[in-house]
Amino acid sequence: MDTAMFGISEQDLYLFNRGSSHHSYRFMGAHPIHWEGEDGIRFAVWAPNAIEVAIVGDFNHWDGHHHKLSCVARSGVFVTFIPHLKIGSLYKYEILTKHNERIVKSDPFAFYSERRPNTASIVVGLPRFTWTDQNWYREQSTKPSYEKPMLIYEVHAGSWKIKGKEDYYTYTELAEHLVPYVADWGYTHIELLPITEHPLDQSWGYQVVGFYSPTSRFGSPVQLKHLINECHRHNIGVILDWVPGHFCKDNHGLRSFDGTPIFEGADWKRAELPLWGTLSFDYSKHEVQSFLVSNAIYWLDQFHFDGLRVDAVASMLDLHMDKPPELHTLNADGGHINLHAIAFLHKLNETIFHYYPDALMLAEDSSSYASVTKPTYMGGLGFNYKWNMGWMNDMLKYMSLPPSTRTERHHLITFSIWYAFNENYVLPLSHDEVVHGKRSLLNKMWGNYEQKFAQLRLFYGYWMTHPGKKLLFMGSEWGQFDEWKDQDNLDWDVLKYDSHQKMHHYSKQLNWLYRNTPILWENEFNPSTFDWIDVNNAEQSVISFSRQSQSGVLVVVVNFSPQYYAPYRIGVPHKGIYTIMLHSNELEYGGTTEHVQKELQSETIGMHGREQSISIELPPFTFMLYTLHSGDTI
Repeated sequence: MDTAMFGISEQDLYLFNRGSSHHSYRFMGAHPIHWEGEDGIRFAVWAPNAIEVAIVGDFNHWDGHHHKLSCVARSGVFVTFIPHLKIGSLYKYEILTKHNERIVKSDPFAFYSERRPNTASIVVGLPRFTWTDQNWYREQSTKPSYEKPMLIYEVHAGSWKIKGKEDYYTYTELAEHLVPYVADWGYTHIELLPITEHPLDQSWGYQVVGFYSPTSRFGSPVQLKHLINECHRHNIGVILDWVPGHFCKDNHGLRSFDGTPIFEGADWKRAELPLWGTLSFDYSKHEVQSFLVSNAIYWLDQFHFDGLRVDAVASMLDLHMDKPPELHTLNADGGHINLHAIAFLHKLNETIFHYYPDALMLAEDSSSYASVTKPTYMGGLGFNYKWNMGWMNDMLKYMSLPPSTRTERHHLITFSIWYAFNENYVLPLSHDEVVHGKRSLLNKMWGNYEQKFAQLRLFYGYWMTHPGKKLLFMGSEWGQFDEWKDQDNLDWDVLKYDSHQKMHHYSKQLNWLYRNTPILWENEFNPSTFDWIDVNNAEQSVISFSRQSQSGVLVVVVNFSPQYYAPYRIGVPHKGIYTIMLHSNELEYGGTTEHVQKELQSETIGMHGREQSISIELPPFTFMLYTLHSGDTI
């Protein structure tokens, strides 16, 4: 081995250059090592077109004359070792480009970074941490996620709670306050909006500059590990919102890193993403593949994230998406599908599941691309879940309509079932739906104050009983009236008002009902577990359906109209006693129904193509859930 490689093997660099390095972070970046009797820091950076690379930092007065790096053969990787350099040192790379310009860049593999507006990388290596989540991992391997409840609480760490202007809760404080709250309210997972280092707060973390660097806004990498360890101790999984589709253009970042476009494509039309003002990765480059696949593995390996929500998959797949015609380019076949992105996603998912068979890989994909959640060997992209954007858009559109117009738009609440089993879906009520003038979920509901709360309750009931895993953005659980403000607290103060208190209580009851009712998540991606009872009652704006599994039978009735229907008869699957599990209009939830008939005996009166039926009272804007308590079963 060449001494100039300082412990990096030829095999490491070979795999990195051919796009097959899955753990590049183990040798790229800044690592404390012991070399030839001395402790110090080894630096390694990929800059294939650089003439010269030097380390500058607070240890050499930011002067590039002191610590030059050597390029290892034809790898494009520059390496050096600085003896006696300490953990916590600030550094950057000074690069002499082939245009004879000197530029200064942060480390693409930095494991920690200064808090914005400062941009230096910080030497920390791969910080050690004593994990105590072995029981969590054992439990995850006992049953596939498809056969478990999944109720995700989506969190923006900078605004769940704050102490003052730019005085955020640290990862440690989130472990102390957020984790018990999430556990008490019955959520199974937390999904963190991107916590990779980013310069602009208003990007919410989606314009990344430090892909390996947990943002210093909220503390250190060790503190983030503590947060995740605490989540696992409370039986909560953690999903990272991950952004492999693009990166920000800030001068200290990946853009023209060595004076040439090495992370982005050379064709500026393909590289530019004008909607976000960012640049897309060039997935055809082997080193970019190694960088991104290793990054995905890094978060699961080093931080014990349970999975990744992959942002903006549609933009990755479509060369034309959100671009004006003058920026359109074609693939080698003359189409606009990004073939290199497809190959990258195949590699990404295959690699993740090779190392982490129980991982969650969720595609945020608004496209009509087929088989997103099929394995790659079956022609799919290889994710195990996909966000159901169609359901979300249709439902929110419908819930904003005046009841007088809902009859002719009835399909908006029923159409999703016709494709609900084509993919393994998550039903997302995410941050994207409560910003930029879209209004909060509560404020999207049609009607006056009381009607909005009633409809949000019925909407959540339908959401929870519709096939698919669930995701809810923070603050929506108590019906926050205002839109989400990324620079401010959630509106916790409204919980002093009765309507919000009762909404909060309803959400908790609904969450735990979902968790404790296997019929709602057992084998749920099998169409045999869902059956419409009455899908066509557009005139009254009422739907009814059953859910069934080996654990039993449920019957759901939802009245989307302001009319009171009594008696209202619906067909039921079997003879027996039907027991109410949840009635959204009860007084304890903020409704008006004082007395609910707890049990109903089915009658031999044919209805909706079934021999048995029950007669109910159906208040306005109400969700009702029954279980077959006794009688004939499947």
